[in-house]
Amino acid sequence: MAEYTSIQIYPETRKSLAKLKESSKESYDDIIRKLLELIPKGDEEGEYTEEFRIGILNARLNLKKGKKISLTKAKAKLGV
Repeated sequence: MAEYTSIQIYPETRKSLAKLKESSKESYDDIIRKLLELIPKGDEEGEYTEEFRIGILNARLNLKKGKKISLTKAKAKLGV
C-alpha cells in the first residue's frame, strides 16, 4: 500500500494544479509526476545529478521569461 504525505505549496500553485487536475481527471500525483518527467534525467553519457536537472529547469524558465545572456558572456563564464 502506498504511503501518502502532505506538502506545502502556495495557494496560487494549488489553484494552477487544481485547474490541470480538473481538465484531465488525473490525480495530483499523476500530474506532478508528468511535470517532473519534463526535466531530462540524463543523456547517452549518463544520468544527470539533481542539481544539474534543477539547473536545466531554471535555464528553461529564464529563457521563457526572456532572460538570456550573449554567447560572449556565456563563453567567458564557462572559461572558453
